[in-house]
Amino acid sequence: MNQQEQRIRELAYEIWLSEGRPEGQDARHWEMACKLAEAQNGTAPAKPAGRTRKTATKPTDATPAKAAAAAKGSTKASSKAATDAQAGTPDAIKKTRTPRSAKTTER
Repeated sequence: MNQQEQRIRELAYEIWLSEGRPEGQDARHWEMACKLAEAQNGTAPAKPAGRTRKTATKPTDATPAKAAAAAKGSTKASSKAATDAQAGTPDAIKKTRTPRSAKTTER
C-alpha cells in the first residue's frame, strides 16, 4: 500500500466517523476521500468528456438603421437641452426665481 492509498483510507475513515458510522456507505466515503486527497495534493482528476459549448454570439439589433441614426442624433439634442434648461419647458410651468433678500444682522 502506497502513501496515497493510506491517506485515502484515513480520510474515508474520518468521513465514516463524522457521519455517525453508517452501514453500507463505504464506496461513497472512499470516493469522497479520493477527491479530498486529490485536492490536498493539488492534482485534479481527469474530467470526463462532456457536452461541447456553443460559442457566444452577439445579439442582433432589431432597430432599423434610420431609427438608430435618429436616436444617436437625439442624444446630441438632449445634451444641448441640458445646457439650456428652459428651452423645452412650457410657459405655464416656468417659474421665475425670486431674488434673495439681504440678510440683516441685528446685535
